[in-house]
Amino acid sequence: QAQLVESGGGLVQAGASLRLSCASSMETFSSQTMAWFRQSPGKDREFVAAITWHNYGTNYADSVKGRFRISREDAKKMVYLEMSGLKPEDTAVYYCAAGPLFLASNNAADFTSWGQGTQVIVSS
Repeated sequence: QAQLVESGGGLVQAGASLRLSCASSMETFSSQTMAWFRQSPGKDREFVAAITWHNYGTNYADSVKGRFRISREDAKKMVYLEMSGLKPEDTAVYYCAAGPLFLASNNAADFTSWGQGTQVIVSS
């Protein structure tokens, strides 16, 4: 049974906005640091954003700062990634991840649960 399920991906034009959602069935969701990573064809998986469980502290990759916003709703066990000013280089499969961390880590190895991903394609 999948514990993290992403949705909201799609095909958009450059400059558009999109909101990704991640639904969790984890009983320990409220004590998990949540993150979004992405992977483009032929490239390694890269960090996008993370949000902690204890103070909702956030961390963003430089490439998305000022354009993307991560948030969470613990009562609904949901995590969101609001993306604006999308660029063709944002095209990737976006993955939701969870980890029992205190910090908003940008290291994929720190996260123990992963979703299947949702595709985002940004056309120029």
